Amino acid sequence: MITEHRRRAYLDAMQVATWLPRTALPFAAPSNPELLALVPDVPHEDAPVPVADATPKAPAAEARPSAPSARARIEIPRPGSAPRPAVQPEPETAAEPETAPTKAETLPPPRFSLQLLRAGNCLLLVELPTGEPFQSRDPAYLLLKDLLRAAGLPDSPQILGEPVRWPLLSRGNMDQGPDAARDFIQGFVGVRMEEQGDCACLWLVGLPAVRFAGEADATAFNRELQVEGLGATWALPGLELLMDEPELKGALWQAMRRVMRRWKNTE
Repeated sequence: MITEHRRRAYLDAMQVATWLPRTALPFAAPSNPELLALVPDVPHEDAPVPVADATPKAPAAEARPSAPSARARIEIPRPGSAPRPAVQPEPETAAEPETAPTKAETLPPPRFSLQLLRAGNCLLLVELPTGEPFQSRDPAYLLLKDLLRAAGLPDSPQILGEPVRWPLLSRGNMDQGPDAARDFIQGFVGVRMEEQGDCACLWLVGLPAVRFAGEADATAFNRELQVEGLGATWALPGLELLMDEPELKGALWQAMRRVMRRWKNTE
């Protein structure tokens, strides 16, 4: 057993303010009879049943009220310790959207090759499948001759100038995006139409011709278009597409019957 002052030192270190011994402690002060009175049982899993005992109590226990349980603890700050101030969270500020400088979106230049031809009173702006001028035995050129014969036009079209290859320049800072390509192609074809005189209809063969001369897309195939500055035009699928998907020729022949009136009636 330990002495009273050492016992109190252990209890203070464990922050035990109220306690009740189960057996008589040597060298302990007499107990207060009021503290030994029976208290009603409190249902608790860890709380032991208090036992009345005339065991001497320490002086510190006589000056304090009894606790409902022998092992109950009361949390008290240690001597000399001061409570720490609560850390206040910094107020959240609304995140300001970043205002990054917006740059004008620059689209890459499209790549295509177009050839302008004349057959009777029609002009043809035709996509070159290989990017090179037509040769007499090219499958695409033979298909073009078949289309002209079916339309009642000369099957040996006249080539007008060199092919137009886009982009025009491989280097430099000149704008060669889609809008610049459209303006150039429409201006080029418009000048050639003025030079050639009478033109009943302009054939736009292939998606690049339809897109940059007719300002349309693939949904305009086999349809007639009115283009400002170029007049009446007819949009056709590309020659390579017709060779890869022969089933498209049926819709093309039907559309040709409706459009033929434009060059047939002017002969």
